[in-house]
Amino acid sequence: MTLLSASTLPEIAAANGDALSVPDYRLEGRKVGIVHFGVGGFHRAHQAYYLNRLFNAGHSAEWAVCGVGLMPADAAMRDALTAQDGLYTFAAKFPDGLREASVIGSIAEYLFAPDDPEQVLSRMTDPAVRIVSLTVTEGGYNYNPSTGEFQYETPAVAADLDADFGQDGSAPQAGQAVHPQTMFGYVVEALRRRREAGVAPFTVLSCDNVRGNGHLAKEMVLAFARRKDEQTHAEPLAGWIEQNVAFPSCMVDRITPVTSDEDRAMIAEDYGIEDAWPVVSEDFIQWVLEDDFPAGRPAFEEVGVQMVQDVEPYELMKLRLLNCSHQAIAYFGLLLGHTYAHEACTDPDLTPFTRFLYMDDEGTPTVPEVPGIDLDAYKDQLIARFANEHVKDTLARLAAESSDRIPTWMMPVIRENLDAGRDVTVCAAIVASWARYAEGTGENGEQWPVVDRLRDRVMAAAAQHDQDPLAFLRDEELFGDLVQHEAFTRPYLDALETLRTDGARALLQKLTAQRLNGRG
Repeated sequence: MTLLSASTLPEIAAANGDALSVPDYRLEGRKVGIVHFGVGGFHRAHQAYYLNRLFNAGHSAEWAVCGVGLMPADAAMRDALTAQDGLYTFAAKFPDGLREASVIGSIAEYLFAPDDPEQVLSRMTDPAVRIVSLTVTEGGYNYNPSTGEFQYETPAVAADLDADFGQDGSAPQAGQAVHPQTMFGYVVEALRRRREAGVAPFTVLSCDNVRGNGHLAKEMVLAFARRKDEQTHAEPLAGWIEQNVAFPSCMVDRITPVTSDEDRAMIAEDYGIEDAWPVVSEDFIQWVLEDDFPAGRPAFEEVGVQMVQDVEPYELMKLRLLNCSHQAIAYFGLLLGHTYAHEACTDPDLTPFTRFLYMDDEGTPTVPEVPGIDLDAYKDQLIARFANEHVKDTLARLAAESSDRIPTWMMPVIRENLDAGRDVTVCAAIVASWARYAEGTGENGEQWPVVDRLRDRVMAAAAQHDQDPLAFLRDEELFGDLVQHEAFTRPYLDALETLRTDGARALLQKLTAQRLNGRG
């Protein structure tokens, strides 16, 4: 067994031959050009993967990544990547069981912000850094999904707004200022320092699964900056950010499950590598990126990234067909007793519900024409991707953080269909399956941990179903005024009652029979 590091790469390459590729560029030649907040499995299977391909193709490694972690749990990533010189093993799993394995070297540095906040800010103000990218999850943008408003009262955000980071135009001296806790605090403070130093601003690139992710990132950063301006006597910054900082949007896609001990064992047994945190994903990958990088960017188009002027059609296609379909299989799949996405997506009742009732009837009408895309073929491909048994994507992962995902992904589908007078029976059933799942106990008495930032709140609402079947929908932060729309509440109540009395399979069979028979 060989510990993964820069010094052992030649040994690893020699032992594996063509079965595993290693960086074909000098690791000591990497220069940080991108600071990335949120280095998890997805970033390492997607953006860092593309960069590694670019460097291997002979392009300059001046766009290597400095990863930044903010949360206490990110200390584990610091330990793993620092010990391995930023290297990690990546394996893409094909539906036929084949794998494409490689060692990725595009992450040159990882900083755990609580260790040394000034080091993070120093890196962000380096003129060589021209992009700050984000995968901070849907909830990381700190906004109310029903109103779209920035949530100033979030404790870490409120602390950053009150803190003095050195507002006299120079970096604060050690011990004389509080340092940022949030992505907003770091981004705004780094931009302030760059402005004061006469350094051009970086581009802020959101890579999260939210509609108009660039626009959302811009609006939330500006909301933070405006409030910060109100609380300091320094030269206002928000207007400068609005005029000078680019926030391109993009659509990202690659199913990447949480790394398991089984994955680590596979890397060890098949490649002889001891890797603290490898990454596995499906073989499919897509990135559609708005070409708005005034400070410069890597030549992403050279490695398959689609550089476009308008991302929205691709973005809506992915969010409303892939992400919402993941929600369709997540709760129903767990209620049916499945563990993995591939089990749910080969279930004889859940598969047609997802592919035809949701995708065709309620998802597709909200998707605009997408240049160069056959939507029927795309939907068939999604089912095939979900059914890849080698990826072993857990339904628990898909069901996590539902209070961020359902309002962000599915509520726009529901609203658009309601506004157009279209049926929302299937979306109502999916929301009802979330409400039933949030009760915390399955149909056969099995129990599962509800992983959600609003866990106590959603479980408390679900616990009231006997007294108030609409209790779950009364949370205005999650659903707005949806509880007042009979076109939604009627099928929702029917679905919830069936789920609680007859079970998930009975509901799926009933809905499928009604819809497909109606087509003749």
